[in-house]
Amino acid sequence: MSRPVSRVLTLLELLQSGGVRTVAELAGRLGVGERTVRRYVDHLVDLDVPVESVRGRYGGYRLAPGHRMPPLMLTDDEALAVLLGLVAGRRTGITAAAGTAGETAAAKVRRVLPERLRHRLDAVLDSLTFTTAPAGSAAPESAVLLPVADAVRHHRPLAIRYTGGSGERTVYPYGLVAHAGRWYVTGRDLSVGADRTFRLDRIHGARVLPGTFEPPPGPGPAERVLTALATAPYRHEVTVRVRGTAEEIRARLPRSVAVVAAADGDDGEGEGWCRVEIRAERLDWLPGLLASLDRPFVVERPDELRGLVADLANRLMDAARGTPPRD
Repeated sequence: MSRPVSRVLTLLELLQSGGVRTVAELAGRLGVGERTVRRYVDHLVDLDVPVESVRGRYGGYRLAPGHRMPPLMLTDDEALAVLLGLVAGRRTGITAAAGTAGETAAAKVRRVLPERLRHRLDAVLDSLTFTTAPAGSAAPESAVLLPVADAVRHHRPLAIRYTGGSGERTVYPYGLVAHAGRWYVTGRDLSVGADRTFRLDRIHGARVLPGTFEPPPGPGPAERVLTALATAPYRHEVTVRVRGTAEEIRARLPRSVAVVAAADGDDGEGEGWCRVEIRAERLDWLPGLLASLDRPFVVERPDELRGLVADLANRLMDAARGTPPRD
């Protein structure tokens, strides 16, 4: 591709990103003079691309509002970014599309690429390996995700039908959150008068209702979801006091696993103690987790956990002394 043609296409990409671009800005991005920018704009107009000239102090060029651009044009870097994004989305379970939509989208992109570029990208994808297994995906249906997102954006009530629930419930949705391969919506459930978190793959009907609401101040949607996961009802409720700042402890304990707060009488800023609350179905994994904190800690509850911590301490002492493991 010759240099002037490449710059004209780059100019088109800049204008496609929206808004008014000044001549000086475009000249700087393209590395040419302002007169050359105007000549490139004329080339686009000759190709029936509706570039408008905007006069005034903040004037420049923009694309005509509502115009639908010709078929998608991607640079080498953009094509690689799109295909790798689709691959990574499938691997992490974040792709918000059920079935084979991600694979068919990647196939369509590949079909319109020049042969030279297609072969080079295939070489990247064929030689790429991952160190982790694919995440289990729970992709929401588009018929659910789109109305939920619309309700979140415009602060509108949402009617949903939830798996395991009875009938339809009305929710004030605060935000969408993607976490560990799943999509969640958090908001106020008017049927129970409390904040709730819902998995989108368990919603089998969603519609936006008339009216608006004002989202409450306080934690953002991500923090609300992580707190809900950490405080979900499980068999055991664990409370441990750990010496250290809240920031240091949170760096080692994911928010979806534990709730960390300053202990009574401690502001959590100094080298004091923090209270850590964990909900767990089993306790056998907690002694190793607590040991990995590398901080002094005291188990407040349950008593069973103290025994498991003592057993781990004895095994570690035996290993340090070279003593054969006990039966």
